[in-house]
Amino acid sequence: MKKARAFLKTLFNLRNTTSTPSAKMDSSERYCYNPVLHWNPQVEDYFVKAYGAEHFTRISKALTRPSCYSCIRVNTLKTTSDAVSEKLEKILQNSGPENAADGTNLTKMDTDGLISKSQIPGLDYVLFVKGSGPHVINHGCAPDKPPKEIIVSRKCAEAVLRGAQVYVPGVMACSAHVEKGDVVAVSVAVEQAGLNGGWSIGMTRGTVLQGSPTDPYYVERDGLYIGEGKTMMSRAGIFRVSEGLAVDMNNRVFKLPSFHDVLEGEIFLQNLPSIVTAHALDPQKGERVLDMCAAPGGKTTAIAILMKDEGEVIAVDRSHNKVLDIQKLATEMGLNCITTYKLDALKAVCRRNENNISLGNSNGVVTIQGSESLRFNDENISSGDAERLKADATCTEKVRNEKANERTYVSKADIRKYMRRMKNGPGRNQCLGGRVDNSKGFDPNSFDRVLLDAPCSALGLRPRLFAGEETIESLRNHGKYQRRMFDQAVQLVRPGGVIVYSTCTINPGENEALVRYALDTYKFLSLASQNPRIGGPGLVGRCEFPDGYIEEWLRPGEEELVQRFDPSAPLDTIGFFIAKFTVGSKD
Repeated sequence: MKKARAFLKTLFNLRNTTSTPSAKMDSSERYCYNPVLHWNPQVEDYFVKAYGAEHFTRISKALTRPSCYSCIRVNTLKTTSDAVSEKLEKILQNSGPENAADGTNLTKMDTDGLISKSQIPGLDYVLFVKGSGPHVINHGCAPDKPPKEIIVSRKCAEAVLRGAQVYVPGVMACSAHVEKGDVVAVSVAVEQAGLNGGWSIGMTRGTVLQGSPTDPYYVERDGLYIGEGKTMMSRAGIFRVSEGLAVDMNNRVFKLPSFHDVLEGEIFLQNLPSIVTAHALDPQKGERVLDMCAAPGGKTTAIAILMKDEGEVIAVDRSHNKVLDIQKLATEMGLNCITTYKLDALKAVCRRNENNISLGNSNGVVTIQGSESLRFNDENISSGDAERLKADATCTEKVRNEKANERTYVSKADIRKYMRRMKNGPGRNQCLGGRVDNSKGFDPNSFDRVLLDAPCSALGLRPRLFAGEETIESLRNHGKYQRRMFDQAVQLVRPGGVIVYSTCTINPGENEALVRYALDTYKFLSLASQNPRIGGPGLVGRCEFPDGYIEEWLRPGEEELVQRFDPSAPLDTIGFFIAKFTVGSKD
């Protein structure tokens, strides 16, 4: 493992060697990238107690920046790391300057050092592709002649920092007289606290920027410029259409190669801790494994590949569309051992009536076709009632179709509704229409291994430009929700089996506190060592809050049995946590 750590240290200290600013320095401190992550004061005090003031400052700084590399998991059932490495080298050589780490055209010599094969034991199918940054961008502006600008939403900016382009829904404001082909500076509007206690950007989409201090967020945008690009449509076009590429980002503060739609089925872009999580579960061929919160399917497919596609991997999620995403990814990767269900993880254990008869069918599922799915509640429904419900739904659908055929115009309300849907994505009831099986849950002790990659506060994801919304109360609520899910996982795994719990947050209340709850509540659980182990130790101790609440963390000797990934550490990963439990006799 020392050899692996040395390799990682060499690879991930890239910021010291590849982030040298370009020769053209912009003298203005305004047009740079130097964000400060603002926290709720009580949350900040809590994290300072957990990490120490200096350490937490480093974590906050690291969270505002992307990792300096991309991590690629190779589908070894279809290809090899060496074959993928060769293909990626050719793609990067032909992809243009924006995909080079230093902004120049890539040659064979350049790509030889750009792609590295993992030296971590067991992860030889993982490739690392170097990026670089932060770079200083010269926008060529003068005090009396500011550059043309575009302001994007915070979520759009975070995606751009990871290598994405600027698309129409993400544009909030634009300078006047911007035409197609103009060079624009791109900045971000981060949510600000409102008078009513909420958070918003306080800006109407389509706002005209004059380049003067009277512009919205003029002061707040200091140090929040993420790059420069060429407009692909005029200002009028950007705010007239509902989709499309708005700005081609050809000069970025952080330069990471883009792998969108590249080698589909052969590779999957995934954070290193997520790959380690699948290894910690250690799935074996022929086993029955449950991924309780599986979307978008990265860990699910990693587990299936580790099992050589032999056995049964059950992947569940409560979102219809997310289940479709898992199905699509499994199909792309050619995996046949994955079965997907729509199921709320809080109801993962099959309910039984007083006669100990399962309320689901023999497979524990109810198959529902199409986007207008019938929604059964948790109570037992007779077959006659179910048939009547289906008939009513069919009749309603026919009436809708008839009315649609009679309509000879499209109202403005329909247009506004469509544009909101294009901007915000499909809502809860706007399914994409594919086939999804609904599950009533699974029998207790029916799985060899269970992965609970729990929904969390996601405070370890990076780059992150906003963290003010989380409060002490909301963080505690995340922990309560996760404990309920963990209770389900414990019931589902058989004695002698394994549970792996993971999150992508730096919050000890969702990490070490969950481990404490698990070990204190279920005496038949014990922490197990993980392989590979490249993360750091967990937090030992406790935290006492001003309201008297005491949060217990790990006890001495337990910290080395979990893995905590620190975004400010040399590994340069997202913030992440992994705990592995073995299940003893439940008698």
